[in-house]
Amino acid sequence: MINVALLSVFIPTFLFVSITPGLCMTLSMTLGISLGVRRTLWMMWGEMLGVAIVATSAVLGVAAILLGMPALFTAFKWLGGIYLCYVGVQMWQSKGKLAIPEPGAVVQVSRRQLFWQGLVTAVSNPKGWAFHMALLPPFIDAKLPFWPQLAALLAIILLLEFGCLLLYASGGKALRLIFAEDKNVRLLNRIAGSLMLGVGIWLIVV
Repeated sequence: MINVALLSVFIPTFLFVSITPGLCMTLSMTLGISLGVRRTLWMMWGEMLGVAIVATSAVLGVAAILLGMPALFTAFKWLGGIYLCYVGVQMWQSKGKLAIPEPGAVVQVSRRQLFWQGLVTAVSNPKGWAFHMALLPPFIDAKLPFWPQLAALLAIILLLEFGCLLLYASGGKALRLIFAEDKNVRLLNRIAGSLMLGVGIWLIVV
């Protein structure tokens, strides 16, 4: 059901792409710092759904249509980017639901908010669309059934993506543990807020 020779090239190619720092990996690290790995999982589910939508659309040719509508993409990117910048500023000021709370405080951010944050970040990145449209179709063997191949490749992409997201979130959590003293909560919030601002600006300008 799948070309083993193509698969042997596909896995390292997409592993390299997934593990390279980008919008979603930076977001995962940021939330790992502020919320920890377990809460960040909800962002990851949304992000992986977004990646699945982008990858499937790229293979089916929908990406070419969407990339031909720059005004729609620009509006979507700006809305997502402005929101992330707003969150980043709040985190930098140790305010808002995503900021690291003082000892004993309760984090109020909902699972739904985290899920949608991951989904919007993945779907609104035009580079992700262009990348999947360029790289994924060549790994589909025309001599073999289409849908089983797509399902297998998509499962591998999501598995690699999930592993890399966990790696970055764990790195963020480790950074939080290093600066775990009460006096460094503000410093951690500023680090996380700066990363979130970077993601927002990146989303706007790419």
